[in-house]
Amino acid sequence: MKKKISILIVDDEESVRDSLYNWFIDDGYHVECAESAKKALTMLESSDYDIILADIKMPGMDGLELHRRIKTLSKDPIFIVMTAFASVDTAVQALKDGAYDYVTKPFDPDDLSHLIRNATAQISLKSENESLKSSLSTLVDVEDLIGESEGLKKVLSEIESVAQSNASVIITGESGTGKELVARAIHANSPRKYFPLVSVHCGALSESLLESELFGHEKGAFTGATFNRKGRFEMADGGTIFLDEIATISAKMQIELLRVLESKTFVRVGGNKEIASDFRVICATNRDLKSMVKNGTFREDLYYRLNVVNILIPPLRERVEDIPKLANFFIKKYCASMSRDLVTIEPAALKHLTELEFPGNVRELENMIERAIVVGNGKEIKLKDLPLGKEKMNSAIESLDDLEKKHIANILSKYGWNISRSAKALNVDRVTLYNKIKKYNLKLEE
Repeated sequence: MKKKISILIVDDEESVRDSLYNWFIDDGYHVECAESAKKALTMLESSDYDIILADIKMPGMDGLELHRRIKTLSKDPIFIVMTAFASVDTAVQALKDGAYDYVTKPFDPDDLSHLIRNATAQISLKSENESLKSSLSTLVDVEDLIGESEGLKKVLSEIESVAQSNASVIITGESGTGKELVARAIHANSPRKYFPLVSVHCGALSESLLESELFGHEKGAFTGATFNRKGRFEMADGGTIFLDEIATISAKMQIELLRVLESKTFVRVGGNKEIASDFRVICATNRDLKSMVKNGTFREDLYYRLNVVNILIPPLRERVEDIPKLANFFIKKYCASMSRDLVTIEPAALKHLTELEFPGNVRELENMIERAIVVGNGKEIKLKDLPLGKEKMNSAIESLDDLEKKHIANILSKYGWNISRSAKALNVDRVTLYNKIKKYNLKLEE
């Protein structure tokens, strides 16, 4: 429900207070009155008002002094002064001090109502601006880049330094490391943040479809082109275009892309009119573009045009200290999306996550947590709720017996020490498993 605009009337004349009170109550406002500036200040200690109407001439503290006192408080109401016609010069002084407007006595009800409506509109506009600033603040926080490892800190520092420029950026790293998140962070912290970020997954489209996607097409350009269509470069005017998996584009598209980057103009498929667009380009790849340049599968001139700045995202196995924070972030995310009560993760399960190789990186960790919340019961993610995953090689393990012991312990934990299910998973009979448990002195941890 929309909050009522609140008005405080400050005047030493009871007849004025009563008249204004009744007018504004009839207009649907919340209204309170004070017979002096001192009383108004006392009321402001416990209440906030959107609009204050104060008489200039009052015994003791006058309206101008009241206005000055209010400006020292952590409050910002719209202040309107009321004055007799003979004191207009004093009212003008109040405007110079930051008052919104003034009205002269005797009041015209229609003029006064119009003034309050204008003030109310300004309050609404101010509220909308604050809401917009808040949403932009959320946008630039890039809160999905979770962690405190040195590797991630370096990436965040590079984002901060490159965001304010128009330089082309190539983001490199293994699949699942969060390359698109970094692209979004660069855009969101750049002067282009008020314009679109347009993403294109180059590896998911054939050459002809990619050409139409990037440049757009004219009606009749090919079978099925029943209307004119803007391309992604055109949509990105003023903003940023993010070309994911740039290493997959064909030799022909590499030539086309180089020309567009150099001229910032292009022609729609089937068209003949050059279209200009002001965009910044950010690319991402999990391949070694430098090696592709050496073997001739990626143009050298395009590589250097794109690779003004290179940001390398380290794999998750190199930022193990970020795993607990990431795990808890995903737990909150999926508990909220599934309307589940927030769960925790047991220490053994968290330790298991830190020991995994994570070839799928952050994306793999996210999928693990989502699955654990779906299949798990209770208020805690247990080790048995997690898939085993691929463990990192541990130099402390020196023998096959050590490896076997660790693997059997993991399987037993996964299946809650259910011997039949554990034996089946290990592809051994129950007797063999019992013998292994005895050999390695394995025990159920409480």
